[in-house]
Amino acid sequence: MRSRIVRFLVAGAVLLAVAVLAAGWSGLFAGTRPADLGIRDGRLAPCPPTPNCVASQVDSADAEHYVAPIGFRADAQAAWAALVDAVRGSGRAAIVAERPGYVSAEFSSRVLGFVDDVEFQLDAGARSIHVRSASRLGRSDLGVNRARVEAIRARLAAAEV
Repeated sequence: MRSRIVRFLVAGAVLLAVAVLAAGWSGLFAGTRPADLGIRDGRLAPCPPTPNCVASQVDSADAEHYVAPIGFRADAQAAWAALVDAVRGSGRAAIVAERPGYVSAEFSSRVLGFVDDVEFQLDAGARSIHVRSASRLGRSDLGVNRARVEAIRARLAAAEV
């Protein structure tokens, strides 16, 4: 009797795992693109109160959401081109909007297809690139958005821009 219960529970767990994976692969966890993306009043959108967003234009005292802008030493256009190349070279990233001084991209998670919206804004005068990276769904991102920004920062530093 006990082995039948165990087999039943294992079969149920396997079916649940398959259903969750199928839902992710079908785009169920992609969410909807937010309407507030883009530059408004010279700034990217603020982060929501949930901890699944980082941005360089929030108050630096907000340690949960603040990430430093990406600085550069090279010519602004060379730095911007290197940034766009870094985004295009990132795994599971698609640029959805690109215009002078602004890029918006969608990054998808490998297994379940969760989508994060990432935006960049060039501030040539300050020799920096502002960034906002936010998950569409859920409350926590387990640090994925911050890690993504830091990985892009490292790629630009390695390119010496």
